[in-house]
Amino acid sequence: MVAPVPLPLATVTPPPENPHWARHHVPVIAPLLVDTAWTRASLDEMLVPFGRFLDVDTLRGRLMDAITGAPYTVDIAVRVLLEAGYPGPPPRISIPRAPVVVRPWRFDVPRYATAAELAASLDVTLDELDWFADLQGRLRRAPTPLRHYRAVTIPKSAGAHRLLEIPKPRLREMQRRVLRRIVDRIEPHDAAHGFRRGRGVHTFADPHRQQDVVIRMDVRNFFPTITFARIRGVFAACGYPDAVAAVLAGICTTSLPVDEARPLPWREAADLRGRHLPQGAPTSPALANLVARGVDRRLAGLARARGLAYTRYADDLALSGPSSTDVRTVIGSVDRILRQEGFTPNAAKTRVRRSHRRQSMTGLVVNVSPQVPREEYDALRALLHNCRRTGAAAQNHDGVPDFRAYVLGRVAWVGESNDTRRRRLLALADEVDWAS
Repeated sequence: MVAPVPLPLATVTPPPENPHWARHHVPVIAPLLVDTAWTRASLDEMLVPFGRFLDVDTLRGRLMDAITGAPYTVDIAVRVLLEAGYPGPPPRISIPRAPVVVRPWRFDVPRYATAAELAASLDVTLDELDWFADLQGRLRRAPTPLRHYRAVTIPKSAGAHRLLEIPKPRLREMQRRVLRRIVDRIEPHDAAHGFRRGRGVHTFADPHRQQDVVIRMDVRNFFPTITFARIRGVFAACGYPDAVAAVLAGICTTSLPVDEARPLPWREAADLRGRHLPQGAPTSPALANLVARGVDRRLAGLARARGLAYTRYADDLALSGPSSTDVRTVIGSVDRILRQEGFTPNAAKTRVRRSHRRQSMTGLVVNVSPQVPREEYDALRALLHNCRRTGAAAQNHDGVPDFRAYVLGRVAWVGESNDTRRRRLLALADEVDWAS
C-alpha cells in the first residue's frame, strides 16, 4: 500500500468550507475510498450515487491529484476529503428548447400569431380566453352554473337517444366567429354533402340514382370520436402556431362532466369523457367535414378504381355501382379505411340494396330519382285534405305551436325532389283555413 501524500495546498486552492460537506458527505464517502481501486473508472463508479449532490468530476480530480493510491485507513480518507474540500454542486445540464415550428400560412384565414391576438379578435381578455378554452380540464368537475355546455338528450328511432352538448350564449358566439372567420374558409372534400351551403340530402343521394347496387355504411359515434388532437391539427394545418391552434381547439371541443357521463353506456361515456367535438356546437359540423377529409379522399379513390359513386352526409356513407360490384370486398375496404383514419364503422347499420328492392338513403328513395317514399306523400296529402274539411286545429293532434309552418315545412321537404307533388300539395294548403 502506498503511503498517502499530503495535498499540495500551494497549487490547489480549496473552495470555502461547507459544513454540510464535512458533516454529511465526508463520513459516507471516506470508508468507500479505502476499498476502491485508485483508477479513474473505479472512482467514477463509486461516486456515481453522489452525482445528485456533488460535482463528482471535480472531486475525483482533486483526490487523484492529492495522493497516488487509495488511503489505507478511514482516518486518512477523511483528512484527504477535508483537504480536498467541497467540490461544488453537480453541474446543471442545459436542455435546449425545441425549436419553434414556423408553418406556412394556408387558406384565406386571419393570421393570429399569439393567443393575445386571438383574444382581441374574439373580444375577450386573455383570462377569459383561457377560461373558455379550458385546456386544463377544470370544468369536468365544476358545478353546473360554471359549465360552458348544457347536455340535452333527444330520442332517436328504435329506442336509442342522441346526446346534444349545447354551448351557452357567450361561448356559442365565440364559436360562430371562429366558424365564419376560419373554418368556413377551408374547403372540405367534394364528396361531403352534409352541413354545406347549396348541398343537402338530395345532392347526397342524387349520384346513386338508378344504380344496380347501393351500399350504405355508418360511422359509430361520429362527433364524439373526433378528438381535441385532431381539431388542433386542423388549425395547425392552417399555419397557426401550436399555442394558438391549441386554444382554438379548446374553444371548439369539450369533455362531458363526470356526473353527466356516469349514467351513460360505458362505451359512449368513454368517448364523451375525453376531449371531443360536441354535437350541438355551431363549429362542429364544418370541423367534422374537415377531419373526415382523409376518409373522403381515400374512399373517393376507392370508388374511382372500382367504377363506383361515393358521397358522404355526416356519418352516413354511400357507394353505388353496377351489379358486378364485389360488395364484400368493397365493405371490407371501407371498414379498413375508416379504422385507419380513426373512425369506427357501425356494422349494425350496413345496408346493401339492389335495384329490385327499395333503395333508401336519408329518407329518400333513389331507385328512379331521389324523392320521398310514396306513402309519406300520400299521408301528407291526406292530412291537408282533412285540414281543409275539418279545420287545421282539429288535425293538430300533437299540439304543434305553429301548425301551419310545420305542415308547409313538410310540403317543402316532399316537393324539393318532385315539382308536381309540390304544386299539388301547395294547392291543397291554399284551401285550408289555418285559423280555424
